[in-house]
Amino acid sequence: MTIAHLILVLILAILGWFIYSLIWGKPWTIHLLYARTFIRFAITGPELLTMIGLLEKFGWRWHNAKLSDASVANETKTLNRIKRDLEILRSYPRERQSKETLLSTDIMDWFLDNIARSEQFRFHNYPLNQMFGVQSQLPNFMMTMHPLVNRWEARNYIKRLNKFGVKFEQVREGLQLREEKGIIPPRFVIQRVLAEMREFTGQPATDNPLYTVFQDKLDKLEKISPAQREKLLRATAEAIEQTVYPAYHQFIAYFATLEQKATTDDGVWKLPDGDAFYAYCLRSSTTTDYTAEQIHAIGLQEVARIEGEMAAIFAAIGYGEVANPPQKLAELGKESRFLYPNDNNGRAAALADYQRILDEVDAKMDGVFDLRPQAGLTVERIPEFREKTSAGAYYQPPDLGGGRPGVFFANLRDMAEVPKFGMKTLSYHEGIPGHHFQIAIAQKLKGLPFFRRLVPFTAYAEGWALYAEKLARELGCYEDDPYGELGYLASELFRAVRLVVDTGIHYKRWTREQAIDYMQAHTANAYETNVSEIERYIVMPGQACAYKIGEIKMVALRRKAEAALGGRFDLRQFHNVVLNNGSMPLAILEQVVNDWLAEQI
Repeated sequence: MTIAHLILVLILAILGWFIYSLIWGKPWTIHLLYARTFIRFAITGPELLTMIGLLEKFGWRWHNAKLSDASVANETKTLNRIKRDLEILRSYPRERQSKETLLSTDIMDWFLDNIARSEQFRFHNYPLNQMFGVQSQLPNFMMTMHPLVNRWEARNYIKRLNKFGVKFEQVREGLQLREEKGIIPPRFVIQRVLAEMREFTGQPATDNPLYTVFQDKLDKLEKISPAQREKLLRATAEAIEQTVYPAYHQFIAYFATLEQKATTDDGVWKLPDGDAFYAYCLRSSTTTDYTAEQIHAIGLQEVARIEGEMAAIFAAIGYGEVANPPQKLAELGKESRFLYPNDNNGRAAALADYQRILDEVDAKMDGVFDLRPQAGLTVERIPEFREKTSAGAYYQPPDLGGGRPGVFFANLRDMAEVPKFGMKTLSYHEGIPGHHFQIAIAQKLKGLPFFRRLVPFTAYAEGWALYAEKLARELGCYEDDPYGELGYLASELFRAVRLVVDTGIHYKRWTREQAIDYMQAHTANAYETNVSEIERYIVMPGQACAYKIGEIKMVALRRKAEAALGGRFDLRQFHNVVLNNGSMPLAILEQVVNDWLAEQI
């Protein structure tokens, strides 16, 4: 063998070892591990790839014809892969990593470790529920996320509809396994889901929103002949009738049987190792080690403080001594001056006012932010088929490819639930400078591993959104608007109440009715809203605690920076530090701020 052949063999061997390490073993660098871990998450989840919306820029659309594997076997495979990636991550010597790399390592470590810790509780949830179950999330994904931009994507839409049966059967396998373990949703959850599924399937295929939304989007496409259009619509109706509806009917039949076994015990304390599971939920959502008892106490303290502030404002504007401020605000919320007509004209007016509020606050941002989102923001109504069980609003991020803006979805099911004095705060939370600023900015961060642009930490994201509400108040957005300021305080009170009722349900074993009663006594929400909220906390234990805990930490970090820097404190720089590193656990955020302060001092 010549020297040239030996060199070639050596190069091929090195290349082969590199490829093996990159795909199956320990990558040569930790940055390759970051990339591999994220890519594995993405490529095994075609729905995630669609939501990211990046591959379409390069003409790759294969994933838009598929649905993610929801089988128990795939979940097991994913969990084992994550545990292996965590082991590999921890094998890279920390002393050889730069400061910025260590930050990425610590964020990924927390994220993967949190998933690994969930192994013993992997079946402690309800895949079909009234908030985010597959029975509503999958149709919503199809209608709002699937990119119907040409006839190829229209065909992919139909291919996905024809995979509903497989997806639902995979989920049903997990439901039956949970049933064997004694993990059955509370009775009200089953009843809510049954009603939703029966309504969804109780109409001709051509009246179903999966068809009507497809039809509306198809009408806007060019380069599709009338014959092609009719063929696509016919195939969509057939997919709904022959695949989608039968899949739902199987769920309906199963849940109708399961309803007989359900109880009215709502907290997760009833599940195997329920107390340990709830402790995990709190840690996962708040990214802190606060106990349920501590969080409950914080909630009670905050409720008392905020109600005191509300009482002071009521006294200042001539209402005298108000014994129950949130209840007084709830009474005002029934007055016609604070309400829109409960019809389509009223809904259109509300959407226009939401947009006006966002435009006005956006004009105030230059003085306090160096960073601004590149993506646009629109305001839309929550799809009608989802709004009965949805929260008051939510934010949908833009895609990375730039084809879809951020969307602030508002629940307009009943305009009596949309008092005008609460609209500013909701806009600041979901839009500017709340979720839209934080998430859309994170998506475009440069010089960071890609996973840091997308990795979610609820306490950080929701803590920022509540901080954004407080910032808007500081910037004078409620000046000469005492009712709007009361709306802001009612929103903050709502998040404090969540600390009390979430821990009340899952730790102190409150009933659903006890939690609703407490929320009724300490919020300005309509009764129906409070019912929906309590039912949300029951199926999402701990998640609602992240908001206030995150905001308290962010405010504390800002106060610490103001005290340390005095006259040299620049709010724009502080916001840069918080936003320019992407989402992270609160303890890591605190370390980032401390490191920045050390550099400034």
